[in-house]
Amino acid sequence: MHQTTNTILMIRPVSFRMNEQTAVNNYFQEDLDLKNAEINAKAQEEFDAFVEKLRAVGVNVIVENDDKLMDTPDSIFPNNWVSFHENGDVALYPMFAENRRKERRDEVFIRLEKEGFKIENIVDYTSAEEEGVFLEGTGSLLLDRINHKAYCALSPRADEELFIEFCEDFEYTPIVFTANQTVDGERLPIYHTNVMMCLAEKFAVICLDSIDDKKERKQVVKSLKEDGKTIISITESQMHQFAGNMLQVRGHLNQRYLVMSQAAHNSLTKAQITEIEKFCPIISSSLETIETCGGGSARCMMAEVFLPKN
Repeated sequence: MHQTTNTILMIRPVSFRMNEQTAVNNYFQEDLDLKNAEINAKAQEEFDAFVEKLRAVGVNVIVENDDKLMDTPDSIFPNNWVSFHENGDVALYPMFAENRRKERRDEVFIRLEKEGFKIENIVDYTSAEEEGVFLEGTGSLLLDRINHKAYCALSPRADEELFIEFCEDFEYTPIVFTANQTVDGERLPIYHTNVMMCLAEKFAVICLDSIDDKKERKQVVKSLKEDGKTIISITESQMHQFAGNMLQVRGHLNQRYLVMSQAAHNSLTKAQITEIEKFCPIISSSLETIETCGGGSARCMMAEVFLPKN
C-alpha cells in the first residue's frame, strides 16, 4: 500500500467559469467581472503552467481534455467524481450539482487503459443522487491508505451513511467530524474536507480551528498522532487561501513533493514552510482564476491514479 503516487489524472478545461450550481454552498467561490471565454482562457493558462511544473519534477501527468458539448464548468476538479485504487477498483461518486454529474465520462477510463492501467471493477455510488445524498470523492473523504483510515467532514456534499458504506466496501476505519467556516457572521459547514485538511505520508496540514466541537477535534488529533503523523496547524484565514488544499505526490526517483497553489504557499509562515520542507520540497503554481471562480485549488485538480499496471 502506498500513500502517494507518481501518476495524476488532470482534466484540461474548455468551459470553465463560476458554476452557479455549486456556489450555493461553496463559500470559496467568487464572481469575476470577466466574460466566460476570458475566464476559461485564463484557467487554461494556469492549468498548463501547473502541469508543466509537475512534469518538470517527473510526475506522470495524464491530461484528458474536457468535452465542450457537456458544458461542465467544474470538470477541472476530477477528484470529486472518481477515485482509483491499488486493487484495480474505481469508485464513482454522487455529485451535488446536476451539471457536475456529466463530468463522469467513460473516455477517462479508456484513456487510462490505453496508458497501461488495469481497471478490475467499478464501485458505483451514483444512484444515491436520486435520494439527494452525496459524497464527492476525495474532496469529501481523505484517505490514509497505509493506516486504512478515512477522514470526512460532514456537509451537504458528504453524507455520513454513504461515507460509512464506502468505508465498509473499501475497508477503511471512518473518522467523522464537522468542520465549519464563518460566512457573514455565521458558522456553516465547509463544503469539502480537502480544503481544511491534507494528509501526507508523515504529516498532516489541518485547520483544527474549523472543528468547533472539542471532542471531535481531539478525536482527529488523536487519530493522526496514533499513526505518527506530525500535525501542521493552519489558521482559518490561511485555509481561505487554500492552504489546506494540498497533495503529496512522487516525482523522479520517488522524491516526494507537496503540491499547492501560489496563494496557499504565500499564506504560510516561515515556520510552517520549514516544517513542511523537513519532509519534502514544495511545488506551487499560480491558480488565481481557478481558485476564485471554481472555489477549488491544486488538490482538487489532481485525481491520483493508484491502479495496477498491465
